[in-house]
Amino acid sequence: MSLDALPKAVRPDGRLRLVIFDCDGVLIDSEGPSCRLVAQELRQIGLDYGDEEAVQRLAGRALTRIKVEAEAETGRKLPDDWATIVQYKLVDLMREEARVIDGAHDMLTAVIGLDLPVRVGSNSSIAEMDVKFARTGLDRFVADRVHSARDMGKPKPDPAVYLHAAETEGVPADECVVLEDTDTGASAARAAGMACVLLRPLDLPAPDWPGLFRIGHLSEFAPFLERIQAAQAAYGARS
Repeated sequence: MSLDALPKAVRPDGRLRLVIFDCDGVLIDSEGPSCRLVAQELRQIGLDYGDEEAVQRLAGRALTRIKVEAEAETGRKLPDDWATIVQYKLVDLMREEARVIDGAHDMLTAVIGLDLPVRVGSNSSIAEMDVKFARTGLDRFVADRVHSARDMGKPKPDPAVYLHAAETEGVPADECVVLEDTDTGASAARAAGMACVLLRPLDLPAPDWPGLFRIGHLSEFAPFLERIQAAQAAYGARS
């Protein structure tokens, strides 16, 4: 694979300037409770999603898209404000059930210790993320550096939330690395022209394209970034 096929963030002759995190499944362990709540709502219109099936089918999906697909599958019309109503329920749920992903505190400490700025780009609303981060103590890492694709009206796989995060930081898109856990989010990073690291057990399938990397645990992420920085520093010293 040619180096030219990679975003500059991960190339030895490039520069890594910003790390952008997805929220759910990367920093916050909320996919299970959230998907179960949405499945409960969908069962009311005849979609018989079991709780485990719901996680597989709904994780990382925007509520607006879920609504459109549920209506098409059942032939039943949901209220126009269905996504908003469910979003309010999710905020209430996360006040009680949001948990931190194992290793997130240490990982964020290590990434910031590499002198890398961080931002969050999520399909969750700002209101929901505020509750999640406050409950788990992650707010001290990401306060005022959070961006919502839902609130923008452009949920992933639209790249808008990642492009907005980079623009706000004043960093070119190809000098960013995104940490994601879903194919939907990874597709958004790819569409933004950003490098992406996929947090997923290595025995599970994943897309294969230039600029997509894999880790199985958050403890691997900061060392990955450190290796990139070291390669870029060595290249700069030779130039």
